[in-house]
Amino acid sequence: MNGNSFRTEITCAQGNSIALNDPILTTGSCFADQLGNWLLNNKFEVLVNPFGTNYNPISIHKNLIDSISNEVDSQLLTEQQVWHHFDYHSQWSSDNKEELINSIHSQQAIVKDYLSQTNVLMITYGTAWVYTHKDQNKIVANCHKVPASEFNKRLLTVEEIIQSFNEFYSVIKDLNKNIRVILTVSPVRHLKETIQLNSVSKACLRLACNQLANQYQEVEYFPSFEIMMDDLRDYRFYDRDMIHPSQEAVEYISQKFSDQYLTSEVKTFIEKWSSIKQALEHKPYHPDSLAHQNFLKNLLQKLNSIKEVSVKEEIKFVQSQILPNA
Repeated sequence: MNGNSFRTEITCAQGNSIALNDPILTTGSCFADQLGNWLLNNKFEVLVNPFGTNYNPISIHKNLIDSISNEVDSQLLTEQQVWHHFDYHSQWSSDNKEELINSIHSQQAIVKDYLSQTNVLMITYGTAWVYTHKDQNKIVANCHKVPASEFNKRLLTVEEIIQSFNEFYSVIKDLNKNIRVILTVSPVRHLKETIQLNSVSKACLRLACNQLANQYQEVEYFPSFEIMMDDLRDYRFYDRDMIHPSQEAVEYISQKFSDQYLTSEVKTFIEKWSSIKQALEHKPYHPDSLAHQNFLKNLLQKLNSIKEVSVKEEIKFVQSQILPNA
């Protein structure tokens, strides 16, 4: 760091590149949604967090393994006539038990099919703190507002995380030998555990990721946690809840992801697409005016010039806005 620098910026070394047409699956904490949606908005082929937010490594791995085997175990519960599953987010809850099981099976089939052909699996670990249901003696992904007295809370060891990943990795490689895994630790703070214990949790996750990246050639680590903590390092980069990264922070971390994994050609496309996307989001005051109709024709021309990805839906939308006699 030179004398004119007031921060320690993380430089991401170029890793194995990701192409626009490489299928990507993101899973894990809510940061998997944020990064996944950034990729999706830039026209990558992405399946974003297909089972909803999931924070601990054991449950994340289990969701993926169960998708491959198409299994739904007995961790079901009913609360106020609504059925839930301890392994899945509340978005999968239903007032009908069989409907819940069938919807999970259907999503598992989608995930298995996607995993069988995807090039990149991105896993975002959120916390090493887990809750074990006392009666079922199993770690749960979601407590579904069941009283805390029904669970035992504990911290996963680094060894447990690695063992769980090893089991998962063996299963995923049997399904798709070409898949590569990018691990990251979520920059989202879990303050309900206290700041001190959140730090302990993140340290466990980071140690596990480091060992796994060294253990497997096709497992990599992306430093989203370090970028937030040591590069941005300022409360202005958090949302008002002081827990989640702000939109500016997500954009910055996504740019660092771009530096590490995207080629110059893909970056050039993203720049071009960013301008077009902004134009697509434009809300005119006078949609029938000559100026706006010319704007639409120019936008349509730009869309027709894109060959890297499919923009059929965008072209269809713009065409629908152009008046017949304009």
